[in-house]
Amino acid sequence: MGYTIEHINKAIKSDFVQREGGSSWIEHLLMDSRKVVYPETSLFFAIKSERNDGHRYLQDVYDAGVRNFIIEKDSIVSISILAQLKDANILSVSNSLTALQQLSAWHRSQFAIPIVGITGSNGKTIVKEWLHQLLRDDVHIVRNPKSYNSQVGVPLSVWQLGEQHNLGLFEAGISKPGEMENLQRIIQPNIGIFTMLGEAHDEGFSDREEKLAEKFKLFTKADIVIACDEQPLVARKLEQFKQQHPNVKLYTWSRVNEHAQLYLQTIIQGNTTTIQSRSGSRILSVRIPFTDEASIENACTCFAFLMCLQRASTDILSRFEELQSVEMRMQLKEGINNCVVINDSYSSDLHSLRIALDFVEQQSAGYKRTLIVSDILESGKEELELYTEVAKLIRQKGIQRLIGIGSIIAKHAMLFDSSAVFYSDTKAFTEHFSAVDYANEIILLKGARKFQFEKIGKLLEKRVHETVMEINLNALVHNLNVYRSKLKPGVKLMAMVKAFSYGAGSYEIAKVLEFNRIDYLTVAYADEGVILRKAGIKSPIMVMNPEVSSFDTILEYNLEPEMYNFFILDQLVKAADGQEVSIHIEVDAGMKRLGFDEDQIETLISTLKKYPNIRIKSVFAHLAASEEKKHDEFTHQQITTYKRIAEQITDAFEYPILQHILNSSGIVRFPDAQFDMVRLGIGLYGIDPSVGLQKQLQPIGTLKTVVSQLRNVKAHETIGYSRKGIVNKDSLIATVAIGYADGFNRKLGNGKGTMLVNGQRVPTIGSICMDMTMLDVTGMDLKEGDEVIIFGNENDLNSVADKIGTIPYEVLTSISQRVKRVYYYE
Repeated sequence: MGYTIEHINKAIKSDFVQREGGSSWIEHLLMDSRKVVYPETSLFFAIKSERNDGHRYLQDVYDAGVRNFIIEKDSIVSISILAQLKDANILSVSNSLTALQQLSAWHRSQFAIPIVGITGSNGKTIVKEWLHQLLRDDVHIVRNPKSYNSQVGVPLSVWQLGEQHNLGLFEAGISKPGEMENLQRIIQPNIGIFTMLGEAHDEGFSDREEKLAEKFKLFTKADIVIACDEQPLVARKLEQFKQQHPNVKLYTWSRVNEHAQLYLQTIIQGNTTTIQSRSGSRILSVRIPFTDEASIENACTCFAFLMCLQRASTDILSRFEELQSVEMRMQLKEGINNCVVINDSYSSDLHSLRIALDFVEQQSAGYKRTLIVSDILESGKEELELYTEVAKLIRQKGIQRLIGIGSIIAKHAMLFDSSAVFYSDTKAFTEHFSAVDYANEIILLKGARKFQFEKIGKLLEKRVHETVMEINLNALVHNLNVYRSKLKPGVKLMAMVKAFSYGAGSYEIAKVLEFNRIDYLTVAYADEGVILRKAGIKSPIMVMNPEVSSFDTILEYNLEPEMYNFFILDQLVKAADGQEVSIHIEVDAGMKRLGFDEDQIETLISTLKKYPNIRIKSVFAHLAASEEKKHDEFTHQQITTYKRIAEQITDAFEYPILQHILNSSGIVRFPDAQFDMVRLGIGLYGIDPSVGLQKQLQPIGTLKTVVSQLRNVKAHETIGYSRKGIVNKDSLIATVAIGYADGFNRKLGNGKGTMLVNGQRVPTIGSICMDMTMLDVTGMDLKEGDEVIIFGNENDLNSVADKIGTIPYEVLTSISQRVKRVYYYE
């Protein structure tokens, strides 16, 4: 969804400084000059901050292709710079950040759907993500990406609202007074959720009471507010809020106050917790796969939300048992030397440390307990008071090894056990790090963001020494929605998941597409369809290359075969023996591959009318060259021929029959031929053969491997089979764990192919082996186990295909199934 620049000008009440870019269509909001992805449809906000000024980067953004800008009236922008921004639209406002918020608030006002606003000191992201997990099968939800809950993050999140959504979940975070009013105007929640009050950002407020009052400003115009009243300060605030806003309904839950609207009991059993509510004689309960206090609190909040809104169906409640940890919080990963690493370097305050240590306690059976903690920057307490509490908490939770990082915690070393070790910063820690010092431990990383504990995590987390294909499911959905946005109302979408979904996977991809309401799935062979059915896929599935021997399977698993000649149709009739079966008719409109010819159509119609058990679901044809402009005349001829044949068939039957001819590039280049449905293939996986949409698409796959061994090779020595790799100087050679058996083409050997190692492009050297490839990494600072990227965001798949004279389809589908596919949501 987007708006013209004129609409935006009116919405934010700006002034045109320059209007030379035409009536631009804006879909993307941009603040970072380094993150230009969709220049044609982006609007750049030159935002001033304490550390930077977006006006410095106007030229860079313009050079990247952006032609729509918002600048501040009092900014010192050189006239010469503005003169350079030819054919651009430039709007002037008093404050660019305010303009961003105003635009997002105006966008929000275009929708009349339930919007949930979530705030609190802790648990906002988890509650939001868990509500999404519980409800995503029933409603189309828009929510903050990750924890985008700031003055910039919230407007960017709300900007995602589209006509396809029927529920919004937005979290709001503040660090000082005066911020929540802005977020309230943007989110405009009609349902409010307050999680818990904690110590985070205490330093930004005069006291905890002021912070609580500021947070509750999110709910001033809400219809309902849901909160836990166990904390006395929160309970008092709820009473006060009720008096000040009598029209707002309050719904409270508690495990200690039996007079709350929802009284809950929690029972920990092994590795699970049961949450029970009693309403008269009715008892409702859910089970969660967690026993730590943080998870219990957050699950109770989600349960209260469902009860309040009367969404506590048996189906939804059963999903509590399948709740998954939110990766941004307390990530639990396998570590080196039989260690377990818990990464909770997301927030840094005493309350979150307490909850994280509770989580360690739950997970620590059989492990030595280790805490690596930085200076705590979000407590609001005096240093001595704070670290006295930290030391007491550490002793209470049975921490056996403490490593403190930061000058402040080191200053209070006398409060801790004499065995504790302190470092001035993360760099000092990493310089003294030795992997052999860590074994059979559960290690909690609890650091403020500025300490960059991700560097410590990389040292402690176990490396996976294998070649993997990482599949970004967010990108898959993004690409799906890009093409959906090009369709006329009512046009259906068929997704191609044949050939292992172009190398991306099978049911994993199909499940995502089905969840995103794809109309049809298409496979090449019946076996592929059976795999999907066994994985629980219920969407209609067309089989493009049905074999006669597979007809029994097709009938058993409710697959829909393509019919392209009389022989295969006759065999299906015999196999069906009166059983109902749906088919898809392929006609030849110029591809000259498979399909009924036009002079066969009358016979086809009369044949099919003899067998009412065989029902035509669609009539389709293939375009031969829709991506190439030089063949447009031929493509138009194909479309005309197809239309004539398809109408002849559909007119002969009384029931509706779908028509479709467009593929990925056809969707972009021939929008008038969308008919009833379109087929999305390679475009779904981030490749637009026509190039017209390429900048809007995201690559979904990243092929990665690791350095298996590093070897110093002297000048004039040879490398690999047939001694084809020759070095002319002393060189460093890396052997990496991928070869032609994995799908890395042999033509990419001897310097023709490249890979990315630590962000640097390096050439192959010597012949590609079955399981290995050698790279010339001379001059680089590497170690064995370092990551190597064959293709992905940083190493374009098209360039890999060009080097071996093929197309991206072949590169993707050539990746062996022995290469593990790893699926993730960002």
